Amino acid sequence: MAEKTYDWSAIAKNPKFIELHRKKSTFLIGWWVFSTVFYFLLPIGSAYAPGLFKIKILGRINFGYLFALSQFFVSWGIAMYYAHVANKDFDRLTRELVDELK
Repeated sequence: MAEKTYDWSAIAKNPKFIELHRKKSTFLIGWWVFSTVFYFLLPIGSAYAPGLFKIKILGRINFGYLFALSQFFVSWGIAMYYAHVANKDFDRLTRELVDELK
Protein backbone atom coordinates (compact mmCIF):
# COMPACT_ATOMS: atom_id res chain seq x y z
CA MET A 1 0.00 0.00 0.00
CA ALA A 2 1.47 3.32 -1.07
CA GLU A 3 1.86 6.01 1.53
CA LYS A 4 -0.19 9.15 1.07
CA THR A 5 1.83 12.29 0.54
CA TYR A 6 0.71 15.66 1.83
CA ASP A 7 1.12 19.17 0.49
CA TRP A 8 2.73 20.65 3.59
CA SER A 9 2.66 24.22 2.26
CA ALA A 10 -1.11 23.90 1.77
CA ILE A 11 -1.48 22.51 5.28
CA ALA A 12 0.54 25.43 6.68
CA LYS A 13 -1.90 27.84 4.98
CA ASN A 14 -4.98 25.97 6.22
CA PRO A 15 -7.06 28.18 8.58
CA LYS A 16 -7.49 25.31 11.07
CA PHE A 17 -3.73 24.74 11.20
CA ILE A 18 -3.10 28.47 11.60
CA GLU A 19 -5.62 28.62 14.47
CA LEU A 20 -4.10 25.55 16.13
CA HIS A 21 -0.57 26.93 15.81
CA ARG A 22 -1.61 30.37 17.11
CA LYS A 23 -3.49 28.97 20.13
CA LYS A 24 -0.75 26.52 21.02
CA SER A 25 2.04 29.07 20.62
CA THR A 26 0.19 31.66 22.71
CA PHE A 27 -0.47 29.11 25.44
CA LEU A 28 3.07 27.74 25.52
CA ILE A 29 4.88 31.08 25.35
CA GLY A 30 2.68 32.60 28.06
CA TRP A 31 3.18 29.73 30.49
CA TRP A 32 6.89 29.48 29.62
CA VAL A 33 7.34 33.15 30.58
CA PHE A 34 5.39 32.64 33.83
CA SER A 35 7.31 29.50 34.80
CA THR A 36 10.68 31.06 33.99
CA VAL A 37 9.94 34.13 36.10
CA PHE A 38 8.61 31.95 38.93
CA TYR A 39 11.70 29.71 38.75
CA PHE A 40 14.14 32.63 38.93
CA LEU A 41 12.30 34.27 41.81
CA LEU A 42 13.87 31.70 44.14
CA PRO A 43 17.56 32.52 43.56
CA ILE A 44 16.91 36.22 42.99
CA GLY A 45 14.63 36.50 46.01
CA SER A 46 17.00 34.63 48.28
CA ALA A 47 19.87 36.88 47.17
CA TYR A 48 18.09 40.24 47.37
CA ALA A 49 15.51 39.55 50.11
CA PRO A 50 17.15 37.01 52.43
CA GLY A 51 15.09 38.23 55.37
CA LEU A 52 11.88 37.24 53.60
CA PHE A 53 13.19 33.78 52.87
CA LYS A 54 14.26 33.29 56.51
CA ILE A 55 10.78 33.93 57.97
CA LYS A 56 9.81 30.91 60.06
CA ILE A 57 6.46 29.43 59.03
CA LEU A 58 6.21 26.18 60.96
CA GLY A 59 8.99 25.08 63.31
CA ARG A 60 12.20 24.96 61.31
CA ILE A 61 10.36 25.32 58.00
CA ASN A 62 10.79 28.80 56.60
CA PHE A 63 9.38 30.70 53.64
CA GLY A 64 12.40 29.78 51.49
CA TYR A 65 11.75 26.04 51.88
CA LEU A 66 8.05 26.46 51.13
CA PHE A 67 8.76 28.62 48.09
CA ALA A 68 11.24 26.04 46.78
CA LEU A 69 8.70 23.24 47.29
CA SER A 70 6.00 25.31 45.62
CA GLN A 71 7.97 25.13 42.39
CA PHE A 72 7.20 21.41 42.15
CA PHE A 73 3.49 21.99 42.70
CA VAL A 74 3.36 24.86 40.23
CA SER A 75 5.13 22.70 37.63
CA TRP A 76 2.67 19.86 38.17
CA GLY A 77 -0.23 22.31 38.03
CA ILE A 78 0.97 23.75 34.73
CA ALA A 79 1.41 20.23 33.33
CA MET A 80 -2.11 19.24 34.39
CA TYR A 81 -3.55 22.46 32.98
CA TYR A 82 -1.70 21.89 29.69
CA ALA A 83 -3.13 18.35 29.50
CA HIS A 84 -6.62 19.75 30.10
CA VAL A 85 -6.29 22.44 27.42
CA ALA A 86 -4.65 20.03 24.98
CA ASN A 87 -7.46 17.49 25.42
CA LYS A 88 -10.14 20.15 25.11
CA ASP A 89 -8.82 22.49 22.39
CA PHE A 90 -5.62 21.31 20.70
CA ASP A 91 -6.80 17.75 20.10
CA ARG A 92 -10.16 18.95 18.77
CA LEU A 93 -8.48 21.32 16.32
CA THR A 94 -6.04 18.60 15.27
CA ARG A 95 -8.88 16.12 14.65
CA GLU A 96 -10.76 18.71 12.57
CA LEU A 97 -7.64 19.38 10.51
CA VAL A 98 -6.91 15.66 9.97
CA ASP A 99 -10.52 14.98 9.02
CA GLU A 100 -10.34 17.81 6.50
CA LEU A 101 -7.16 16.34 4.98
CA LYS A 102 -8.61 12.84 4.50
